[in-house]
Amino acid sequence: MIDTARVQLGLRNEDLRLSAPFRISGHVFEVSPVTLVTLRKNGRTGRGEAAGVYYTRDTPAQMLTMIEQLRDTLENGVGRQELRSLLPPGGARNAVDCALWELEAALAGVPVWQLAKMERPRPLLTTFTVGADDPGVMAERACAYTHARAIKLKLTGEADLDIARLRAVRAARPDAWIGVDANQGYVPDTLSQLLPALVDEGVSLLEQPCRRGFEAELDGVDRAVPIAADESILDLRELEDRARWFDVVNIKLDKCGGLTEGLMMARRARELGKRVMVGNMVGTSLAMAPAFLLGQFCDIVDLDGPLFLDRDRTPGVVYADGHVDCPAQVWGAPDAVIA
Repeated sequence: MIDTARVQLGLRNEDLRLSAPFRISGHVFEVSPVTLVTLRKNGRTGRGEAAGVYYTRDTPAQMLTMIEQLRDTLENGVGRQELRSLLPPGGARNAVDCALWELEAALAGVPVWQLAKMERPRPLLTTFTVGADDPGVMAERACAYTHARAIKLKLTGEADLDIARLRAVRAARPDAWIGVDANQGYVPDTLSQLLPALVDEGVSLLEQPCRRGFEAELDGVDRAVPIAADESILDLRELEDRARWFDVVNIKLDKCGGLTEGLMMARRARELGKRVMVGNMVGTSLAMAPAFLLGQFCDIVDLDGPLFLDRDRTPGVVYADGHVDCPAQVWGAPDAVIA
């Protein structure tokens, strides 16, 4: 029998307040706006949350409009691959794609990880991020993460100050894996000052030192510390064009447009000989859960977004012993419910 039931689309935006201001190179965040998508069919529900990509002006307000314009098409029913031709990479497609994954799994009576032909998900070692601040303050925050085994430091492109920040944190946490994220803050002259300090302090990853579009500045740079692309590589097409400048590719579902493309990117990055990382744009456990599945294929995991919020959804992901785990009831199981 052909299933002619229509899909019901629920759509709204929500502001997630951060527990404290969060500083990176060029930006200070106090609120994280997100778009929430709900798809219902035959008594089953699929959900997705996306924050978009602030530096491409992919805002939740714009995302809401883009999805609303496709309401009739979505309610008539679309598949995940078809969605890739209907919406561009970005937050709007991410929210709908994740909702489609959960709805399809719920209708089939299986968890998403089985639908994706994965093994049962396991807890993942995750980084815990320290926002840019005075060196002493950053050292205190790094120490406050008593359970953390891996720490990521936000830098601002001020080479002398960034080096002081790094040294303060390393002195406070000699035991931790440390990566640094420059968020496009460096140019060749300042990067040449930073690199020796990264080596001296045992840093394991340098994320996005250069400006998006200026990747050629990395030609000839010493790779004693692996360099990861974040802002430079948003989706599968850009992976093909720009992977040659990087050792690691940071895949974020808000950038690439959902779990469907994220999994495709992870496979292709491996084929190109790159290490794979999963990150987030800050969001609740509803946004972390699909990324957690992608993280099962990754070398580096950065899924600490809910820790920066004043309030997470419940049930939520669990942080323990430096790891993140996502219980089945959070997202992607036939009976998952989150508030």
